[in-house]
Amino acid sequence: MQTCNFGKKLNMAIKVFSFFFFVYLLVEMHEISAMVPAVIVFGDSTVDPGNNNQISTVLKSNFAPYGRDYFGGQPTGRFSNGRIATDFISEAYGIKPTIPAYLDPKFDIRDFATGVSFASAGTGYDNATSDVLSVIPFWKEMVYYKEFQDKLRGYLGNDIANHHLSESLHLISIGTNDFLENYYTFPTRSSEYPVDKYETFLIGIASNFIRELYNLGARKIAISGLPPMGCLPLERTTNIMQGSACIEEYNDVAKDFNQKLQDSVTELNRELGGIQLVMSNPYYKLLEMIQNPILFGFENVATACCGTGYFEMSYLCDRMNPFTCSDANKYIFWDSFHPTEKTNFILADHAFKTTLTVFR
Repeated sequence: MQTCNFGKKLNMAIKVFSFFFFVYLLVEMHEISAMVPAVIVFGDSTVDPGNNNQISTVLKSNFAPYGRDYFGGQPTGRFSNGRIATDFISEAYGIKPTIPAYLDPKFDIRDFATGVSFASAGTGYDNATSDVLSVIPFWKEMVYYKEFQDKLRGYLGNDIANHHLSESLHLISIGTNDFLENYYTFPTRSSEYPVDKYETFLIGIASNFIRELYNLGARKIAISGLPPMGCLPLERTTNIMQGSACIEEYNDVAKDFNQKLQDSVTELNRELGGIQLVMSNPYYKLLEMIQNPILFGFENVATACCGTGYFEMSYLCDRMNPFTCSDANKYIFWDSFHPTEKTNFILADHAFKTTLTVFR
């Protein structure tokens, strides 16, 4: 009889413990997700989900075969066959699987409250970079952000909105176009600055942008460094004399820029009280994929999936091109300048499990 009573009590204790443990897990999960209620994005084509669709520029991707592996196979303006890195980061935080473009009329503040992108393909830190293809300059992204803040305060109220902004993760991914589309293409900046001084010029713009975000209430900020940009298919295509190998000069510039950016991040963390600022460096993870593609299930590293893979991007990458590959998962690059969805996922997953852990 005593054994039976003991068994009942033990069973009841287990049920009570299980209940409280379940409640504890729910609380923990809520606290974790509440740490980042939204992902707010600034930058270029690496993180533009379709803002360029709404402006007058030749640099667009809102047509097939772009987006063929996106939900419903729909082109959205993302420069990929599917989702981009920030979509996967938002999903990893348990917020939502995609981040909308701020200029997309299909969305409003109810959508933007949990994540929004102000990014514009083709832009850079330098105003001269955005002028090349008539895209949204970096400073204008800040203007849109301030407009968004006003809308958010109208939607949530001042106090809740201010707290929401301070807890939201602000992501910045930009800089490659400043070198490949501007500095190494046109003589203006290269005649004004040796490349190391141009890097410093750009770092100054990045630092001031972060200071302004901080003054507007942002406290959780991640800024991305440059990839091994000499290994982009478009750059390798121009390097015929070296067997279409990566252009090491460009890769060295990326590494040097990244070191300067990391130094700036360290200084800003000392300068701005209460900020959580990190640098996410995609350089070595992407280079690892390029140098060891089999480990990641890739077969093609030097050429892209779309078209011949050597030079096509934007309107040159269209549904009429007969050379586009059938399986983008075998390729690191979707077009001659941008990663495939699979590559975007790997880079986002790596960032989420390393640099961005401070925000989890």
